Amino acid sequence: MKGLDSGFLGDKIREVRERKGVTLRTLAEQAGVSESLVSQIERGKVSPSLDTLLALVSSLDLDLDWLFRDLKRTKAVSLVRKSERKITRLSGVEYQHLSVMKDDSEEHAVEAYYLTLEPGSETGDPNYGHSGRELGVVLEGRASLVYGTSEYIIEAGDSVSFSSDIPHKLRNTGAGRLIALWMTSPPKRR
Repeated sequence: MKGLDSGFLGDKIREVRERKGVTLRTLAEQAGVSESLVSQIERGKVSPSLDTLLALVSSLDLDLDWLFRDLKRTKAVSLVRKSERKITRLSGVEYQHLSVMKDDSEEHAVEAYYLTLEPGSETGDPNYGHSGRELGVVLEGRASLVYGTSEYIIEAGDSVSFSSDIPHKLRNTGAGRLIALWMTSPPKRR
């Protein structure tokens, strides 16, 4: 269980054991493990094997869903303050990194950033695509999206989404800056 606080399970097991008035020794005997192992698990010093966890859960008559319910409510939040945004500038294009929603498998990871293109600037490559999907919302300006052999004009308030494995290029065709909110999945890690 990657990212799991080692004291999370121990705290819950100790809470139930004490509420039920069960001693460390009694729980250890019922679960078929040593008293010192139960103590170390409760103090977050060791993580139990699956067999040991199931034996403890069975001995305390615990519901596994209850045991892990709070874990579902304590996932990390990615917060990037405006003053802390990572900014990358390449040939008239500025990427302001907003946040990355991570996923252990990367299957559902998403990266979001503000995209600013000076007049005439472009991002992407009309000859190459990459795996994943993209979604963009134009906040200000006018752009041309060349996607494969098609071209789309996108203006303020318009949004676009597409599979990124087709070669694509976004070009600012307006007289002023193009500003867009852009998301990619999986992240490109600019």
